[in-house]
Amino acid sequence: MDEKIDIESGKAISSPLRIFLVEDSSAVRDFIIENVAGIENVLFAGCSDSERDALEKLRHETCDVLILDIELKQGNGMSLLRNLSRSSMQPQILKIIFSDHTNGIYRRIGEQYGVQYFFDKTTDFLRLRALLEQLGAAARVV
Repeated sequence: MDEKIDIESGKAISSPLRIFLVEDSSAVRDFIIENVAGIENVLFAGCSDSERDALEKLRHETCDVLILDIELKQGNGMSLLRNLSRSSMQPQILKIIFSDHTNGIYRRIGEQYGVQYFFDKTTDFLRLRALLEQLGAAARVV
């Protein structure tokens, strides 16, 4: 996030929180984008439906938050996390798994690769949205 100064308050203001979404289901992807679009100070930096495409895009597009599914069109979210951890690409990115697979084994592997939040697609969308609202608000005024 880039910082700017608010002329009236003199406080530092950062640019919007940039989210990159990796999700193979177009219906889920569209739902997330549509529902997150209204959150203040949050924008989508990009999205992908496969591991290979996500890696390529993340080489060229900076983001603050990575939201990813485990099962992808090509590859999988765990392999994507492993590849990101092996490279120096975006080491400070906040990683969030949003998947039907949030059981113990996936949580342990995800935590090894720096995943900080796990949300179940079937029950936790409102919790994911609340987190993004909180992050967007926190990023607004530094």
